[in-house]
Amino acid sequence: MSVILKSLRALSDPTRLRIVALLERNELSVNELQEITRMGQSRISTHLGLLQESGLLESRREGKRTFYKIAASADPNTAEFIQLAVRGAKELPENAPDQLNLKRIVLRRTQEAQIYFNQVAGRFDRSYGPGRSWQAFGQLLLRVMPPLVVADLGSGEGLLSELLARRAKKVIAVDNSEKMVAFGANKARKNKIKNLEFRLGELDTPPIDPASVDVVILSQALHHAADPQQCMVSAHEILRPGGQILILDLLRHNFEQARELYGDRWLGFMESDLQTWLEKAAFKKIEVSVVAREEQPPHFQTVLAAGEK
Repeated sequence: MSVILKSLRALSDPTRLRIVALLERNELSVNELQEITRMGQSRISTHLGLLQESGLLESRREGKRTFYKIAASADPNTAEFIQLAVRGAKELPENAPDQLNLKRIVLRRTQEAQIYFNQVAGRFDRSYGPGRSWQAFGQLLLRVMPPLVVADLGSGEGLLSELLARRAKKVIAVDNSEKMVAFGANKARKNKIKNLEFRLGELDTPPIDPASVDVVILSQALHHAADPQQCMVSAHEILRPGGQILILDLLRHNFEQARELYGDRWLGFMESDLQTWLEKAAFKKIEVSVVAREEQPPHFQTVLAAGEK
């Protein structure tokens, strides 16, 4: 059967139209699709299998969960079919409740991540966090030379931002937790650090002007992001020509408890993933390497990725 006929067959069922419409702009797990559509797991899995077999969807494993999204490598014909499917889904009576449930699921993801950070505001630098080693921080700080304007994205209460501010021209610390931002700003005022500014915002849409900073830092923040690749695209936008991105994060691991203990959305990243995302974001002179390994189980490893605009 040809690719076109497979796609047409896959999209001949109203339920599969609903699924494609839900995945048009979002990556969702099987459980999330169940909750949105109110259908059983076996039924959802069957439809997902047919859509993936036809080349309309792709999937990835994240621990025990499987996430699905629209195939990134879809050819023009397939992309056209996807748009037709989305338009067709809008005519279904289930579309309105599907979109409401989708909005709720996406909002819940954000709220669950913020609950953890709000709970630890004010004590984050005294509590354990995977990958927060001075050995790793030292590797990063060696690459920062004054006078520079630095954006610390996902700064938390600003432990690293404070250190950078002692040498940088200016540091802009961005975090999506109001309590973290308030605590960090108050602490900076008490310590009379005048070149450190805290701003409330998301990693993938930081409230920073385009081409206005010399260095973007994501230190143990990317694994909390909804869309890590979009974070790198946004970082490229706010960097000046010749500016540098520096990422410290966890190497891919299987410690599932990190989701509940530390509010992690991703269980680290493969070096190849970071390399690929940086390339797609148009960075050059990319370097990715493991810079630290913890002695105690589960032996988290920290990877440093760097690139130049």
